Amino acid sequence: MTLPERMSGMVLTGHGGLDKLEWRDDLPVPRPGPGEVVIKVGAAAVNNTDVNTRTGWYSKSVRGDTASGAAGYEGDAAMIGSWSGTPLGFPRIQGADCCGEIVAVGEGVAGTRIGERVLVRTMQSRTTDSGGFEVWTFGSECDGGFAEYTKITSQDAIAVNSSLSDVELATFPCAFSTAEGMIQRAVVGAERVLITGASGGVGSAAIQLARRRGAHVTAVTSASKAADLKALGADETLDRDAAYPERSFDVVLDLVGGARWGDLIDALVDRGRYVTSGAIAGPIVELDLRTLYLRDLTLYGSTYQPDSIFTDLVGYIEAGEIRPVVSATYALEELRQAQEAFLEKAFVGKIGIRVGG
Repeated sequence: MTLPERMSGMVLTGHGGLDKLEWRDDLPVPRPGPGEVVIKVGAAAVNNTDVNTRTGWYSKSVRGDTASGAAGYEGDAAMIGSWSGTPLGFPRIQGADCCGEIVAVGEGVAGTRIGERVLVRTMQSRTTDSGGFEVWTFGSECDGGFAEYTKITSQDAIAVNSSLSDVELATFPCAFSTAEGMIQRAVVGAERVLITGASGGVGSAAIQLARRRGAHVTAVTSASKAADLKALGADETLDRDAAYPERSFDVVLDLVGGARWGDLIDALVDRGRYVTSGAIAGPIVELDLRTLYLRDLTLYGSTYQPDSIFTDLVGYIEAGEIRPVVSATYALEELRQAQEAFLEKAFVGKIGIRVGG
C-alpha cells in the first residue's frame, strides 16, 4: 500500500496532567528506515507506565505513590521524567501496547513481512553509540501505539497467529511480558507465590502465568475483586489490608511497594525470592540488611527482558494457554477518559484502546 502523508493520534506535549494529552490529525506518518517496519495500528491499551511517564513519576525526585501525582509533577520531575534518567523529547506518541499489521518495510527487511499481524515488543534492547547497552520502552524512549501508524525495528515486531481481536491482543504485550519477565527472573515453579496489585494488568497476568508453571497463587486484592481473580486462577486471595502470613511464601511478585514493603519481606520463607517491577504505593522503602543476609533472601528488580520473553509469550497466546482480560474499551480519541477510568482502579485486567477504523 502507499502510505498516507498524515495521520491522527494522541501526543504527549510534556510532563503533567491529562491536559498534556492532545489529539492531532496532522501528524507525519513514519517511514521505515533500514531494518524497520511500519505498522498500521489496530489497537493499544492503557498501562501504568504510560501514566507514570506522562506525570513524570519516574524522576528520582518523586517519592510518593503513583496516584498522588496523577495531576503531574513540577521541578526536577518535569525536567527528567523518564525512568532512564534521560529527558524525553516532546511531542511524544505514547502507547506501550500495540497490535497491528505491517504495511511497509525498510531496507534489509523481507517484503513478505507486509501483511503480517504483529504484536510489538514493549521492552526493547538497544546498543548505544558508545557500544553500551540500554533498554527502551515502546511509547517512551520512542513513539508508540497511540496513533494510526507506528514504526519499529523488524525484530521487535513479532508475528502472531490468533483468532483474538486486535483489542484483546493489544492487552498482552506490556503487562504479560512484565509478569513473565518477573516470573522467569525468579525461576518460579510449583511453589507458593504471593502477588500484590493482583487485579491490575501485570498482577492479573502474573496469576495466569504463575499458575501455568504450577504455582499455588495467593492474590492480594480487595474483597470486591476476589471472585474475579479466583476465576483467573488464584488459589487464594488476601485482602490488601489484612496481615500477611509470616514465612509462608517461596516467591513474592510485588508491584506495590510502599509502607507495607517490610511485611512482604517477612512473608517470605528463608531463602525466599522477592521480585519487583512496580511501586504504585511508593518507591521508597526501608530494609534491614540483617534480614536480607541472615535469612538468605534474594531480591530482584525486573525491567530488562531477553528477547525470548516476548516470543515465549506469543507462543502461550497461540497455544491458548493464557487469555486476555479486557474490562473496557475506549476509542483513541477518548484516551483522557480511559486514563481517568484507569486511575480509579475499579476494574480487573486491562483497558483497551481501539485505534484502527
